[in-house]
Amino acid sequence: MTTEPATVRLAVLIDADNVSSSHAAALLAELARYGAPTVKRAYGDWTTSQLGGWKGELARHAIQPIQQFANTVGKNSTDSALIIDAMDLLYSGNLDAFAIVSSDSDFTRLATRLRESGKTVYGLGQRKTPASLQAACDKFIFLEVLREDDEGGAGEDAEAEGDSLPDLRTIMEGAVRSTAQDDGWAPLGSVGTYLGKTHAAFDPRHYGFPRLSALAGAQSYLDLDHPEGGQPRVRLRSQRPPRKRAPAKKAAKKKASAAE
Repeated sequence: MTTEPATVRLAVLIDADNVSSSHAAALLAELARYGAPTVKRAYGDWTTSQLGGWKGELARHAIQPIQQFANTVGKNSTDSALIIDAMDLLYSGNLDAFAIVSSDSDFTRLATRLRESGKTVYGLGQRKTPASLQAACDKFIFLEVLREDDEGGAGEDAEAEGDSLPDLRTIMEGAVRSTAQDDGWAPLGSVGTYLGKTHAAFDPRHYGFPRLSALAGAQSYLDLDHPEGGQPRVRLRSQRPPRKRAPAKKAAKKKASAAE
C-alpha cells in the first residue's frame, strides 16, 4: 500500500496596495504548483477607489479581504497588518510555506524571519522588486512572467527589463561547475536546484524558455544528454574529452606507406 505525499499547506498574503488585481488568477495558478493555498488574504484600504479592481477578484478566488484604514499619512498600515498576521499564522503551526505577494522591500525582514523558523517562503512581485527581498525568499517569481505566460509571449516590458537579469552564461557555467561529477557531467536536476539556491529569482521563462532542459539545450556552450533510462545531464562544451590521437609509430608507418 502506497501513501500519497502530504500536501504543502500554503498561506498567500497579498499586499493589494502594491499589486494589481490583474495578476490574481495567474499568481494563484502559479502557487498551486508549490502547495495548496490554504490561507488567502489580501490587505488594503478597501474604502478607496484604487482597490476597486480587486473587489471582483476577491470573490472569484475566495480571497479574504483584510481592511486596514490609512489612519496616518505617510505610514503604511497595510504592511504592518500583513506582517502581524504572518507571525500569528507562523505560531499557529498549521502551515508549511508562505507566499508574500508584493514588490515592497519592507517585507525583507519578514521573509527572513519565516525562513529562520523553517518555513519555505515564496515571493511574487515585479521585476523592479529590490534585490534584498528577492534574496530573502527561497524562490522569487516575477509577476510579469506570469502575465507573459497567459498572453502566450513576452511583452515589451520583458524586453525592457532584460538587462536587469543575471548574465545567463555566467550563472549556468557556475552551476554546472559546482554540480559536475568526476566525468564532467552534471545532473540537470542538480543544476536547477543549485540555481534556485544561489539566484532566488532564476526562472527559465525569464530567458524565453518554458523549462530548464529547453534552455540548456539551446546554449552553444553546453552539451545536453538524455541517457536511456536515466536523468538528463549537462556539461560545459569546453570540457569534452580530447580526441585520441593515433600513436606516433602508427602515424609514421601510414605516412611511409603513402610515400611508396
